[in-house]
Amino acid sequence: MYLLIPLLLLLTLLVGPGLWARQVLERYRAWTGFPGSGEQFARHLLERLKLTEVRVETTPGGDHYDPRERVVRLNEATSGERSLTAIVVAAHEVGHALQHAQNFRPLEMRAQLVALAQRGERLGSLALVALPVATALTRSPGVGLLMAVAGFLVLALPALVHLITLPVEWDASFRRALPILQAGGYLDERQMPAARRILTACALTYLAGSLISLLNVWRWLRVLRR
Repeated sequence: MYLLIPLLLLLTLLVGPGLWARQVLERYRAWTGFPGSGEQFARHLLERLKLTEVRVETTPGGDHYDPRERVVRLNEATSGERSLTAIVVAAHEVGHALQHAQNFRPLEMRAQLVALAQRGERLGSLALVALPVATALTRSPGVGLLMAVAGFLVLALPALVHLITLPVEWDASFRRALPILQAGGYLDERQMPAARRILTACALTYLAGSLISLLNVWRWLRVLRR
């Protein structure tokens, strides 16, 4: 019984934000009737903000901004729908393009960390495969320590990426997209509270991933302390 309550709380933290975010985004897809689609709105905002070098593409994957290619990618639903969700999500992704244009340091740090994490995960994964063999052959405790460091590298770098992603997403939602929507008069008073909920959902999309990454790091640290 004593373990059940913490486990339920942990499960709620890990699963709850993602489920809530998906429910919010789906709910406001039913609010339709806007003069343009998500793709058209993104292009309009980029032109208005004089970010003409940024392209807009439709992708089968998730909505995101690619700073290397300088492209806002919207999934098929967001790109083609004329719903409140499509309009607000498009504004959120344009918010990332605006961060990039204004040299928002956390966005630059995230891009650098993503590249580092990809290399670190590859090296760490190779080390985790090779080092047990080396340990058995050499019987050296130093090899075991290297294996522990490699495992930590595999888990810690993605955790850092997730941690820095949260303030980047929150800034894109509430310091970029929301002022754009308000100042432009794109939404009426009835739609603004819903838009804030959608922007919160956009910002919290990565929360579960952050918590899982931190949990994995904590578990690995416990293993190392034994």
